[in-house]
Formats: sequence, structure tokens, C-alpha cells
Amino acid sequence: MKNQHTSHLLILTLATLLISTSGALGRFIDLPTTIIIWWRAALGALFLYLYCRHKKLNLKIRSISDLPTIVIGGLLLGSHWVTYFYALKLSNVALGMLSMFTFPVITALLEPFFTKSKFNPIHVLLAILVLIGIYILAPEFNFESSHVKGILFGLFSAVCYALRNLILKRHVATYNGTVLMMQQALIISIVLLPAMFFLDSSNIKTQFPYIIILALVTTAIGHSLFIKSLKYFSVSTASIIGTTQPIFGIIIAFFFLNEIPTLNTFIGGSLILATVIIESIRSKKG
Repeated sequence: MKNQHTSHLLILTLATLLISTSGALGRFIDLPTTIIIWWRAALGALFLYLYCRHKKLNLKIRSISDLPTIVIGGLLLGSHWVTYFYALKLSNVALGMLSMFTFPVITALLEPFFTKSKFNPIHVLLAILVLIGIYILAPEFNFESSHVKGILFGLFSAVCYALRNLILKRHVATYNGTVLMMQQALIISIVLLPAMFFLDSSNIKTQFPYIIILALVTTAIGHSLFIKSLKYFSVSTASIIGTTQPIFGIIIAFFFLNEIPTLNTFIGGSLILATVIIESIRSKKG
């Protein structure tokens, strides 16, 4: 039993590591952001479809009333991916990932508007701590600064991701997580298809190996393993393990992109991750 728990924990940690490669890849791939996300979504949808067929999962939308939720969820996931990658391009992996990782606290603040859960004043305190962390992250609060723009894109990405998760949780809890991911990746690829005709993707051949890694390793395998892990762990436990994503991302960026975080990044980032851990432990007790 103990060996099984260790095995599941290793799989969850591996999933977190694979998902965290998005930071370095998003910054490294030399293509317009919308083009990167189209390839990520299209290839991700293909890989996930093949996996779903292999596992004989039901791909059908069970009720027409679920369709708007799935479509809106897909649009929000696409907005999250695009703005997150803009955050990475404008700032760096550390700032992009840490600002986006405010989504658990944003989720807690927004949840009373989507479910019957009551508003908890502790969430205001956690939100203030997150804002202090963001303030420390920014080298200077000048809206002309690309780092500040990156942080703002990261925060908007976090809002989109929080909304997407809340909407899906409320309406389509009966669907398989991998199937939902495949459906939403397909929606993103359809919506972003026009960008393929207007934006320059002439150097796609040199970037394609990294696109494949992003679509297969980060998106299809990483997210599928993470969703699978939720069968063995509570969402709060998975969230706590998930807080290692920015840490993994910063380490990967250090070795592969030679990005060295500043002291402010460590202080602000620690404050943000601390609020996520506090919220995860608090929600588990609740």
C-alpha cells in the first residue's frame, strides 16, 4: 500500500515537472505566440484524441446544454495559454510563471460567485499577500516596462484559468478530464486557425521539434498524468504539489536559458507560493 502511494506521488510529481516545461518552451520557441498556441492546441488535441481512442473513452458531448460550457471553457483555456505565453515573452520564465500561479487564490476569491460556498475573509488576506508578492516581483512599477507588462499578462492569464476551472467544475463534473482537455484543445485550434494565414510562421521547420515537445510532453502527457493523479489525491494535495511548477520552471530556465532570478523574484515568489500552500491546506481542513 505504501509502495503504491509512493508510486502515485512520483507520477504526480512527474506530471508537475512535465507541465512546468511550458515556461522555458514558451520563452524559447521563436514563433509568434498565437502560432505557438495553435500548434500546441492542434497537436495536443490529436495526441489526446489518440489516447482517448486507445482507452476507449466516450468522446461525445452528453447533453446539448453542456456545449456552451465546454466552448466557453475552451475559449478561456485558449486565452489563458496565449496571455501566459505573452507573459513569458515579455518578462522571463520566473515572472511569467509566478504571476500566473496566483490562480489558486483568484479561484478562491471567485468561487462564491459560481458555487454555494460562502465568502471567507481569509481569502482577502491571502489576496493582499499575493498583491504584495506581485509588487515585490516587479523591478519597477512602470507600465512601459516589459517586465510589468509580462506580470499583468500573467495575472490576466491566471484569471482566465481560474474562471475556466470554476465553470467546468460547476457544469460538467461527469466528463472524463482527458476528454475535456481534448475537446477544449480542439476548440482553441479552430478559433486560432485564422492566425495561421496572417502571422509569419516561416521558420516553423526549425522550431517544430520544440513544438512537438510542448504539445506531446507538456500538454498531452503532463496534463493527462496530472488528471489521472487526481483519482488518488485530493485536489488540495495536488495543488500543494503543483506549487512546485514555478520552482521546476525556474530551474529549467536556469539550465537551458541561463535565466538567473533576482532576489526580489525569490522573495515575491515565495510569498505567492506560500499563499497557495496556505489556501490548499486551509481548504483541505475545511
